[in-house]
Amino acid sequence: MLSQPINVSFEVGSGRTVTIETGKLARQADGAVTVRQGNCIILATAVANKEPKEGQSFFPLTVDYQEKFASAGRIPGSFFKRESKLNDYEVLTSRLIDRALRPLFPEDYLCDVQILVTLVSSDPEVMPDALACLAASAALAVSDIPIQEPISEVRVARIEGQFVINPLRSELAKADMDFIIGATEKNIMMVEGESKECSEEDLIKAIEIAHEAIKSQVKAQNELRALKGVTTKREYAKPEQNEELRAKVEAFGTDKVYQVAKSALAKHDRSDRFEAIGKELMEWLKTEYKVAEGEELEPSIKKLAKKYYEDLQYYVVRDMILNDRVRLDGRSLDQVRPLAMEVDILPSPHGAALFTRGETQSLTTVTLGTPLDELLVESAATSDYTKFILHYNFPPFSTGEVKMMRGPGRREVGHGNLAMRSLKQMMPGDNFPYTVRVVSDILESNGSSSMATVCAGSLALMDAGIPMPKHVSGVAMGLITKEGKFAVLTDILGDEDHLGDMDFKVTGTREGICGVQMDIKVDGLSMDIMRQALMQANRGRLHILDAMYETMPAAREDVKPHAPRMVKIIIDKEFIGAVIGPGGKVIQEMQRETGTTINIEEKNNQGEVSIFGTKKENVDKAMAWIKGIAAQPTVGDVYEATVKSIQPYGAFVEFLPGKQGLLHISEVSWKRLETLEGVLKEGDVVKVKLTGTDPKSGKFKLSRKVLLPKPEGQGAPRQQEQND
Repeated sequence: MLSQPINVSFEVGSGRTVTIETGKLARQADGAVTVRQGNCIILATAVANKEPKEGQSFFPLTVDYQEKFASAGRIPGSFFKRESKLNDYEVLTSRLIDRALRPLFPEDYLCDVQILVTLVSSDPEVMPDALACLAASAALAVSDIPIQEPISEVRVARIEGQFVINPLRSELAKADMDFIIGATEKNIMMVEGESKECSEEDLIKAIEIAHEAIKSQVKAQNELRALKGVTTKREYAKPEQNEELRAKVEAFGTDKVYQVAKSALAKHDRSDRFEAIGKELMEWLKTEYKVAEGEELEPSIKKLAKKYYEDLQYYVVRDMILNDRVRLDGRSLDQVRPLAMEVDILPSPHGAALFTRGETQSLTTVTLGTPLDELLVESAATSDYTKFILHYNFPPFSTGEVKMMRGPGRREVGHGNLAMRSLKQMMPGDNFPYTVRVVSDILESNGSSSMATVCAGSLALMDAGIPMPKHVSGVAMGLITKEGKFAVLTDILGDEDHLGDMDFKVTGTREGICGVQMDIKVDGLSMDIMRQALMQANRGRLHILDAMYETMPAAREDVKPHAPRMVKIIIDKEFIGAVIGPGGKVIQEMQRETGTTINIEEKNNQGEVSIFGTKKENVDKAMAWIKGIAAQPTVGDVYEATVKSIQPYGAFVEFLPGKQGLLHISEVSWKRLETLEGVLKEGDVVKVKLTGTDPKSGKFKLSRKVLLPKPEGQGAPRQQEQND
């Protein structure tokens, strides 16, 4: 007989209920749950190997979040019509889960763990990313996989001044703060999101509100675990330890490592010195263990000695920073590395900047495109177009390494997303006609290249003539804590990122925060320490902004001469068909004659026309053409008209694109004419005045003679009936 499912429910506000259920689906996994809110259902499974792989030295956790298109009643748009590799949104959601869960596993747990989170039913109003980590943690909670405690994540958004937990998709569109917070019952673990220049105190308040909501979700997981009857966690094989060897390594290397750490060496010099000490250690251990000349240490001793030496570096450097208040490169705790920046350094891109901070360097370019270049961003529930794109590249030479060049990994996607969300806050609104692509190529890396991307991106966007009102900069911060002592580090190095207890990146303008990405690796971090860290980050951000404004005080007033020209005009809805013409004849003729690309669509009950070209005069010609088609002729105005055909009773002339009228023979000249032969011919351009419209037919009445000098002694002209 099939076992009966077990479930618990809790409220998330505004009458919305979330239900976690186990025991019905995927019962062969170590842990499996579904999480449901409305019609949104997420299936999460957790499976762990019983034994680590031979020689395993790190924790192999794999987290994949995927959305099934069937969950929204859709068929994938790819050629193969099936879900394939994770898209960027799925990768980013996977990272949100991974970053929050990873610190929960014991440091000596080295078995493979795979967590798969799948959207199996979609609700257009429910954002699944806010529920995905809850599902993953619940799957672990109902298993015997040895995590320390459950966690959860919630989205907190400020909408019209009020903080809302897990808002609906339609509500989120009105938010000026949007953050996802991950936490245990007691401690914050992860923060990521964006805002429209919020203050540090606003962010602290959002974190506190989110944490209260998370506590109820952790409580629900513990209830589900108890209902299932899971009371113990599995035993696992712990890595071999040799305390005698550890003591030998510490005795030999502590002072040597400390001397190198406080020497303020460059990254590669410091690495070379540490490597040399490691080789000396291995030779010294041979004498300690009486290894015969020409022989090697036992593999087990050699492996453990290497690990203990890496641990020694970790603890010695941490203690140096905490006790001596000095860092690996000799800086004080709150000092930003030397800055250098240039704009307009590449002749062909539409905007370019080089930003260097210490040993981290980003070369960033900006390309301007048409609405046809917009990026389609698809998830199961939505298909949206975006006209602001940022791509981040991290080639291996940036760290002096040799690696295979493959497509962007999860790290690249995550770092690019943080930079994109930050710069997006200062991009012009929907009326800005261009599609904009920013590409950051990291040329050197030793400490936050994503923050270098934000700074270089802001400079390059202004260099391209994009009307950004303010610069956006970013700084990466670190934290080291031990026995009540702590040190907050501004502009961390790569090594400091590895040995720190908190890694957080803050971006923003002089007025407020635009983006945050924070990972916390230590229990019991107080809000007072976090507040101090945020205020120190503010000072670092402002220091970098001052240098950016010295380099590029404001955006260029216009795009560069070689950049494409683009304008946008709004026309009445009724003229959309006239601009396009039958079968697209008119718009195709305009594009052919002017060498431009013209895009027209209906928005807000109006026609939005974008004109894109490489030469300003061509864009102006196309704009005048469209304005002519969409213009309303005004009685009394004078127009340049082209003669289209000659008739016995007058000439038909086009005085605006697509608008013709009869210039009667009696209105051509003050002199009475029997024929227009020798006076006008097809193709002639003449000035005419719109004198009125026929009240019955609506046809235009035009006159040329009223613009000509009136012969002396001639009375007022007798009006003649104008016939077709």
